[in-house]
Amino acid sequence: MLPTSEAAFFKKRAHRELAEEDFVVLKKPKTDGMEDRKENFSQIHPVSNGFVGSRNTVAKKLEIKNLKFKPILPKDFQERSWEKLKKAVIAIQTAKPIDTSLEELYQFVENLCSHGMAEKVYSQLKGLIEEHVAETVGQFLGEFQDKLIFMKKMNEAWSSHCHQIIMCRWDIFIQVWRVHFVERHGDMIDRSLIKSLLRMLVDLQIYKDAFEIKFMSATESLYAAEGKQLVNELDVPIYLHHAEKRLREENERLLHYLDSSSKWQLIHCVEKQLLSEHLNTILTKGLDILLEENRLEDLSLMYTLLCRVSTGKADLCSKMAEYVKKRGKIIVINPEKDKTMVQELLDFKEKLDLIVEKCFRKNDKFVTSLKDSFESFINQRQNKPAEMIAKFVDSKLRAGNKENAEEEMERLLDRIMVLFRFIHGKDVFEAFYKKDLAKRLLVGKSASVDSEKSMLSKLKAECGAGFTSKLEGMFKDMELSRDINNAFKQFLNHNRTEGDKVDLTVNVLSMAFWPTYPVLQIHIPPHLAKYQEIFNTFYKSKYAGRKLQWQASLGHCILKAEFKTGGKELQVSVYQALCLLMFNDCDELTLDELKESTNIEDGEIRRTLQSLACGKARVLTKIPKGKDILDGDKFVFNNEFTNALYKIKINQVQMKETNAEQKATEESVYQDRQYQIDAAIVRIMKTRKTLNHNLLLTELFNQLEFPVKPTDLKKRIESLIDRDYMQRDKDSSNQYNYVA
Repeated sequence: MLPTSEAAFFKKRAHRELAEEDFVVLKKPKTDGMEDRKENFSQIHPVSNGFVGSRNTVAKKLEIKNLKFKPILPKDFQERSWEKLKKAVIAIQTAKPIDTSLEELYQFVENLCSHGMAEKVYSQLKGLIEEHVAETVGQFLGEFQDKLIFMKKMNEAWSSHCHQIIMCRWDIFIQVWRVHFVERHGDMIDRSLIKSLLRMLVDLQIYKDAFEIKFMSATESLYAAEGKQLVNELDVPIYLHHAEKRLREENERLLHYLDSSSKWQLIHCVEKQLLSEHLNTILTKGLDILLEENRLEDLSLMYTLLCRVSTGKADLCSKMAEYVKKRGKIIVINPEKDKTMVQELLDFKEKLDLIVEKCFRKNDKFVTSLKDSFESFINQRQNKPAEMIAKFVDSKLRAGNKENAEEEMERLLDRIMVLFRFIHGKDVFEAFYKKDLAKRLLVGKSASVDSEKSMLSKLKAECGAGFTSKLEGMFKDMELSRDINNAFKQFLNHNRTEGDKVDLTVNVLSMAFWPTYPVLQIHIPPHLAKYQEIFNTFYKSKYAGRKLQWQASLGHCILKAEFKTGGKELQVSVYQALCLLMFNDCDELTLDELKESTNIEDGEIRRTLQSLACGKARVLTKIPKGKDILDGDKFVFNNEFTNALYKIKINQVQMKETNAEQKATEESVYQDRQYQIDAAIVRIMKTRKTLNHNLLLTELFNQLEFPVKPTDLKKRIESLIDRDYMQRDKDSSNQYNYVA
């Protein structure tokens, strides 16, 4: 409690300040002097410049003016107030009871500050606190202590200090503690203990200077040494899992006790020392193995981690492209892999597509890089991939290929089209595809017309109507041939003579659509030649002015044969039928005799006789026995032939495409390209009239859809100059002028 004189002073001061405030609540005072003046008022409300007082009955207006006297503090007020404050602060610091109420202590401070003594009071309080903090922190500056004991004591001291701050509510306590505290590095032992100490540093605003800088330096040294050691010792997948573990641990430290302001710098430090610094080693040492072994989980982790560093994703994409080109080149370049090339490419592409989807999250850069890589290596071997893709399609669309259902076939064709898009020599594909398609259509080898037309529509969508016009023409010819044959059968029914036993079906083809076949003048037996003449007469009567050229190399027929065990129906080619018919007149013939009688080319007749005498269905017997047909061999009709089936198909021995035939096909493609180049040059020159050599080449490269060399273009330009389609400018040999 205050002395009576001091209480009277503060009562008078309260009246003086009352008029200067917006409003104030007055309670009935407990001291003497002012009690009689205010005993009638329970509260005062602000109204304009005055106050409204209220009793229990009628409200009255009361105006209070400033007092005209200036109170004087007792001479010993400052000393006595400071003694009470000092005693209270020391009691708080030493966790002892306080004799004076907190309200009275706050009032002392307020009174001292109101009378110009604030600076002196602050100085005295600061000195008192400095003395206590220096004494508290001093215990940590002596001889070396156990780290755990040190941190626990420090935490206890800080917790006690924070409690004192709460009691006093003075910022000076924190400022003084910050001046006297010295951080001491220690190992992580107790998360709650570390968290408490670090919160202390944050509150003292010395977290960065006293802890973070040193902590980051130690972290960088730790992971720098660890990265250099482990990246060489561990396999890449194990190293990546270790790096992931380290990042997880650091995030847990941030979650449990480090300040959030350290997050970017800490995580960046781990990423830099464990990933960025060893990026090339990680990719060079481990990526190819992970891709080769299709280790999806490890590849996903690699992508996730490397995306955290600046160039990680780009470097990973680049290294993946290198692997694809290197691995793909091995498949394409090696001639020994020609038979399996396309299937290996399909499997390789499917595998990489899955990796890009599952591991690299369908990232656009990886998708584009994969496409570019395939296009790069698949065209390093000119023409061959296009040829092998066409033959692969042929093998899948042939009859007898029962390994794929219709839906599976559709998916397979879609995958093949992906490879087709990568090849530059699409005209090479067209040439081989057209030749194989012709055989499938004419010999009835096509597995499904729907699959054939589906493939055709895919090619049309990819390359345009011009690319598939000849292929579509082949299908139209087959449809027209069915109509012609129906009409021919009606014609035969009206003109059939007694003894006719041949059922003739003819496919009429337009030479512009179909491959060019050599014309072979084979000897047709008279009773068969008669039906050719009948069809010639019928066809010319319907289509005047057209000429038919008979092509027997792709024909087939059914022969009825009589053996000792009974009759059979033999499904054979025209060449096989001609050879077998020769045995109607005699039982034994030599190779030369058969060749002379049929006029079949030497290679063809050897393959034909091999299929009849050395295959599964041996309707002829070769003398002497053997797999190959040699000069001087004799052939005898095998009357002892037996087979459980009535209808027997004797397959022709498929001669492997010789180098000469492949070159012939490639040569036809080459000739077509020459025509296209010539047409493009003339088209450009006709439009531009005059053009520089380099500009002409640029225009040609933009227009031509197949790969071509500048030397090839130069030859075609020279050829057109020689044929007077264009000429060199008289003043500049590098300039060309169009000749109208």
